[in-house]
Amino acid sequence: MTAPAPTKNKVAQADSPTTDALRPGDFSSVLDRNIEALKQRRKGEEAKASSETRVAEDITRFTGSMVFVYLHVVIVLLWVGINLEWVSFVPAFDKTFVILATVTSVEGIFLSTFVLISQNRAAADRRAELDVQVNLLSEHEITQLLHLTIAVAEKLGVREARDPSLSELEEHVAPEKVLDKIEESGTEVETSV
Repeated sequence: MTAPAPTKNKVAQADSPTTDALRPGDFSSVLDRNIEALKQRRKGEEAKASSETRVAEDITRFTGSMVFVYLHVVIVLLWVGINLEWVSFVPAFDKTFVILATVTSVEGIFLSTFVLISQNRAAADRRAELDVQVNLLSEHEITQLLHLTIAVAEKLGVREARDPSLSELEEHVAPEKVLDKIEESGTEVETSV
């Protein structure tokens, strides 16, 4: 004789940070679902990114391309050719190459700054995503252990197994809903200050 499972409030709430249970025993489905939810979230955040962030990302993306390298090779060869007077129809304007050295130094300063901005953001995003994934997987494991513990407790007739507060703990966390809640809380705090 099997003890009845605890009753859960199955009312789907849009603001609930939970989701329906995933396939039992399929750990990869939890991981895949969480990764997909976080990818969709990242796309939304990228769409909302500030113009400064987008400019820094675009510059970094372009400067990391072979087009950028080819463009610089052409410009430097023309610069050198003109100033060594290999191109007779254009007058030399930087015979000592001081202007070229100055321009490339200033360009290097700006480019390294843009690269550092992008790297800092990317590293922080990767660390945060890894933390979220580990936490979500841990939450899934704990939820599964709670199911098992409640089933054992009910089988043994432990009264606390029927505690209504356990039903909420048995729900699987939906990462996108948790992030929405965090953003709502952050927005409320920012607007109230």
